[in-house]
Amino acid sequence: MMDKKTALYDRHIELGGKMVSFAGHHMPVQFPKGILEEHKLVREQAGMFDCSHMGEARLDGPDALKNVNNLFSNSFDSMKDGSCRYSLMLYEDGGCIDDLIVYRRNQDSYYLVINASNAAKDVDWIRDHLIGDVQLTDMCDDYSQIAAQGPASLKISEIVSGTPLPTKYYTFTENVVIAGVDCFVSRTGYTGSFGYELFMPNEGATAVWDALLAIGVEPCGLGSRDTLRTEAALPLYGHEISEVIDPLTAGLDFAVKMDKPDFIGKAGLIKRGTPSKKRVGVKVIGRGVIRDHQDIYDGDKKVGFVSSGTFMAWINASAGMAFVEPELAVLGNKLEVDVRGRRVPVEIVPLPFYNTARDIPIL
Repeated sequence: MMDKKTALYDRHIELGGKMVSFAGHHMPVQFPKGILEEHKLVREQAGMFDCSHMGEARLDGPDALKNVNNLFSNSFDSMKDGSCRYSLMLYEDGGCIDDLIVYRRNQDSYYLVINASNAAKDVDWIRDHLIGDVQLTDMCDDYSQIAAQGPASLKISEIVSGTPLPTKYYTFTENVVIAGVDCFVSRTGYTGSFGYELFMPNEGATAVWDALLAIGVEPCGLGSRDTLRTEAALPLYGHEISEVIDPLTAGLDFAVKMDKPDFIGKAGLIKRGTPSKKRVGVKVIGRGVIRDHQDIYDGDKKVGFVSSGTFMAWINASAGMAFVEPELAVLGNKLEVDVRGRRVPVEIVPLPFYNTARDIPIL
């Protein structure tokens, strides 16, 4: 099957984006400034990412709340209209199908924003497990998403008409008009920096993109998006969560409400028992860059693996997230990573390496 082009494909080509195949789409991995400069740009100013490859869906109906509580591991009873909540979607055995963000419009209506790589799988799973009086709308092919991240993204307020931008972290507003396009906008993101995620019909994406460019928000690609999310210790499917790695092993207990009456995967998590690994931060001592899926050793004993490793431009160090045996997950503990046959010493450090997403910047 040929890769899809997002509504912003031509803009990426015009701006010199290096295009790659990702999650069934042609996506820019970087622009001419390069990954390290894009990373710093998001930390110090503002960058924007085309996230239109991600999936959106909507649940409507009298049993919408019952369904989000049954389908996902978090609890949604206490959500207020206009709020967002992170959650996991689990198989019956407790393994992760994906993580996602649930947006509450009202008690009978919720947006779901899901992972790019798993969008079709996720929507099919949700459709197959609906209960009661609820309707699922698959919006994946009709909506575009632009994530404007970095302290200067606050300047978006200068080009907004209609409803103001959301002010609180993990909230959203609808009918935010940017460049004449009706968007819904959330104070969320996937970089650890202050920012917004903008959702709009495909036909309005280029107008919004151009309006952001005009106020100095620069284009960034998937490469810096990954180094930024690793620096912020944000999980990615296939790395920190998977069919094998359940959310309790990944340290995502805050999004798993075991005191809820029931949800798909609860019995499986109970059956799995105490996790045999724990997610930690690891930072290289000396030289070397650690990468995803490299093994970790304590002496001659293999005790874990790196789930996401890279060079982080803001902290100016090679570091990452890893899973190790719980008794070794002690801050300051020294271990070694096998980097292509060479042992690189690492130290266990706190997570995240960087996160100011909640703070409203002063411009």
